Amino acid sequence: MPTTPPPTVAKSAAPPPRSVLRDPAFLRLWAGTTASGLATWALPFVLGLAVLHRDLGAAGLGLVLAARTAGFLAAVAVGGVLADRHSRRAVVLWSALAAAVAAPLLAAGLGRSLVLMTAAAALAGAGQGACRPAFQALTAETVAPGHRQQANAAMTMAVRGSTLAGPALTALLAAFLDVSTLLLGIGLLWLVAALVPGKGTAGATAADPAAAPAPRAGFRAEFLEGIREARRHPWFLAGLAALVAVIALGYSATSVALPLITRDRYGTEWVLAAAMTAYTVGALGGALVIARWRPRSQGWAAFAGLAAYGVAPLSLMLPVHPVMVVAAYAVAGIGIELFNVPWFTATQREVAPEKLARVSSLDFLVSYGLAPVGLAVIAPAIDAFGTTPVLAVCAAACFLVPAAAALVPTARHFTR
Repeated sequence: MPTTPPPTVAKSAAPPPRSVLRDPAFLRLWAGTTASGLATWALPFVLGLAVLHRDLGAAGLGLVLAARTAGFLAAVAVGGVLADRHSRRAVVLWSALAAAVAAPLLAAGLGRSLVLMTAAAALAGAGQGACRPAFQALTAETVAPGHRQQANAAMTMAVRGSTLAGPALTALLAAFLDVSTLLLGIGLLWLVAALVPGKGTAGATAADPAAAPAPRAGFRAEFLEGIREARRHPWFLAGLAALVAVIALGYSATSVALPLITRDRYGTEWVLAAAMTAYTVGALGGALVIARWRPRSQGWAAFAGLAAYGVAPLSLMLPVHPVMVVAAYAVAGIGIELFNVPWFTATQREVAPEKLARVSSLDFLVSYGLAPVGLAVIAPAIDAFGTTPVLAVCAAACFLVPAAAALVPTARHFTR
């Protein structure tokens, strides 16, 4: 009588670290992402110092920053397709190297050639835009699914921390270094972003070496395939619409109105500085909370956090004590990260891995692309209708659009 052989017991993989902060692969990715975020933030600040030093005019500053934005928007969609076609690590490497090369070109053109500075700024923006979706997809490849929310929270804390400490650090360095040297320092940050992250493995799928390579569709076809993938997730489209409303209306309105109200109502600059600092500190607190908190209805909690941004324009409408304005900005900062971290985590979890970079590029393309439109429209609207009516409309949009998005099927848990 034949005997049945005992079942083969596969060796279990080593358990992942209890905290993602103990994972060397993630720490390398975190360092690279942090360096890219700090370099991205620092460039407009350093160019502003160039205006103060009369190495660049105000019109030239506007042209250079517009070129950087145009480069970003042109490259973010391309970067999404490339990061799904090729190694995400390679896309991060080459896009960050492009941004690093732009830094000495900016320094060379400073005070000499506005054309060179404009072209270099477009290259810097292109490098920044191409690496963003690649970094998002590389996070999914590097971090195990159970740790991605903590990883995304750590990423956003690094970005917010750079925003908080960056001005003081840059001002301190500017006391000893000229603008050209600071621009070269930005290039060094991009080199860190290019060279430090490792290759992701957690979400990567090995290809069969014996299989013949499948023919590639054209760029346009692959980009449209990413749009079709996004449409498969109603919660993603709803969240994107809510995010656009808050950025293009709420964030733009408060960016324009806060300096005006600080000057006209309170007559002091400290309200402006305190409110912006409170927003960043609140965002750090929100990221710290969401790193550990797992709400049962994750999508609804995220949309509630996004809607909380409405308290910022609401506080500017009313003749309240300036402390209330500062507190409202802190609440808005907390809420924005209660949305951002679960949003990124759900995208990494729900979207097909081979299409993740393209879907992430849509997120950056729409949200970043419409932000300048909002800034361009808000100021004329305030001149035409007054500050209070414009702020009222923007506050209502911040409250109502996320609430409507929460009613979309699959929005409650950010999952299909």
